[in-house]
Amino acid sequence: MRPSISALLAAPVLAGAIAAVLLASGPGPRPAYAGGDRRPVVVELFTSEGCSSCPAADAVLDRLARDQPVAGADVIALELHVDYWNYLGWADPFSRAAFTERQRAYADGFGQRGVYTPQMVVGGEHELVGSNERGARDTIAEAARVPGVPVQLGRRGDDLEIQVGVIGDARPGTTATVWLALTEDGLSTRVPRGENAGATLAHGPVVRDLRSVGAIAAGTSGPVTLTAPAKLDPSWSRDRVRAVAFVQRDGTRAILGAAAVSMR
Repeated sequence: MRPSISALLAAPVLAGAIAAVLLASGPGPRPAYAGGDRRPVVVELFTSEGCSSCPAADAVLDRLARDQPVAGADVIALELHVDYWNYLGWADPFSRAAFTERQRAYADGFGQRGVYTPQMVVGGEHELVGSNERGARDTIAEAARVPGVPVQLGRRGDDLEIQVGVIGDARPGTTATVWLALTEDGLSTRVPRGENAGATLAHGPVVRDLRSVGAIAAGTSGPVTLTAPAKLDPSWSRDRVRAVAFVQRDGTRAILGAAAVSMR
């Protein structure tokens, strides 16, 4: 469902990014490989508890993450709750202005006049209505056929180490950003007001935190390793939290590679 223009208020630029130390490749913690022989495909869903069209899309994302139904693809699901529905009487507790800003950046790249929910973005390059499960599977299968950049993600306690393989395309000025997301599964909310008043909404992997942890120039020789703290909130259920690292090309916003590891 598309909100009114008056609902699309300006949001601050994604903040809270932390500097990361680029280290020479070397021994590190035991890495977690995303999906084995399956190509990791990041699937982002922009959603809201204040939108009556969103619960069906939340269920689609949850099935994609849980069942892994697409041959050759390891679906890494990110459920991002936007804040522009909060004016309708229910403030989504998982919403962040930063997620709205991220969706607006995608809309600019796709040449769209505005943002809407539920919107699914596959691999940073393809968008569709989030409740379109058949379309989502087809788009994920297409994305999985594109060769990716190897990403490894390991942990020492709550410290994460991200190793990124060589990024091709050495055009001057071409860079990619390494992102770190923390997701929590098994969340649900009883919504008392707004379009979903009276409903108990279950969610897929809700993004609790998303921040950039470094930038890599295309054509950099050899793997690059970045370190960052996970920064878990005590209120989260640790055994349901995953860390997701992904590399996204600046400009085109194509997601080149990803990996995930449990924080339990």
